[in-house]
Amino acid sequence: MAKIDVKGTSITVIPGGIDDYISLTDIARYKDSERTDYIILNWLRNRNTIEFLGIWEQLNNPDFNPIEFDGIRRQAGLNSFVLTAKRWTETTGAIGISSRAGRYGGTFAHKDIAFEFASWVSVEFKLYLIKEFQRLKETEHQQLGWDIRRNLTKINYRIHTDAIKANLIPPRLTQQQINLIYANEADLLNMALFGKTAKEWRDENPGSKGNIRDEANAAQLVCLANLETLSAHFIHQGLAQAERLKLLNQTAIQQMKLLLADAGVRRLGGKQP
Repeated sequence: MAKIDVKGTSITVIPGGIDDYISLTDIARYKDSERTDYIILNWLRNRNTIEFLGIWEQLNNPDFNPIEFDGIRRQAGLNSFVLTAKRWTETTGAIGISSRAGRYGGTFAHKDIAFEFASWVSVEFKLYLIKEFQRLKETEHQQLGWDIRRNLTKINYRIHTDAIKANLIPPRLTQQQINLIYANEADLLNMALFGKTAKEWRDENPGSKGNIRDEANAAQLVCLANLETLSAHFIHQGLAQAERLKLLNQTAIQQMKLLLADAGVRRLGGKQP
């Protein structure tokens, strides 16, 4: 759950099944903080609103009930017509609007519908709401480091032919290396990812002031963090050290192939693979 400030009004944003949902109750407070339910009811009984909601559901909800929708649409515009968010959802199987009880309850709607409601309340307010919502999404993406969905799509279709990057992919360990007893967990992870222990690396780099992990690039550090979590899981399962090392090495090879191909990872920590 997140909060955005729109012209002095706090608006709640929550994750939904298909996208973010925005509080219609909070938006209604901008118009009249004492009668939010009444404002939402007035909007829902509008024929144009019913048409909009019906089209949105048909585009986004395969389980939407068009027969019940037609019945509601025929009643829209009559003086006696009243429609609540709960009745709309239960009758038609709609997913674009939902009602929540409790301290953080109220009426929430998919952002497409919430923007439409905001426009009905105030065109100016709608424009500010869109601006602040976009700012929230940009901030979330910055904190995450990159847009996961977009980058996973790129990774799935990327062919790894860069010879320099290939040199950073962990070597596949021999059976002899796997069967050795390593003194500590750190060296086990070093072997899985770098193909050598900390001492072996120091022997190869006598002039370096750091250690093997200090010299790791961003992709290797991301992979190392994943291996640490995975190794703890293997220990909990009771796997022998040799079996853990074999699985960790296989995982490191797979993950490094993906991570080295992703430009977003190279920006993490300012290090370049």
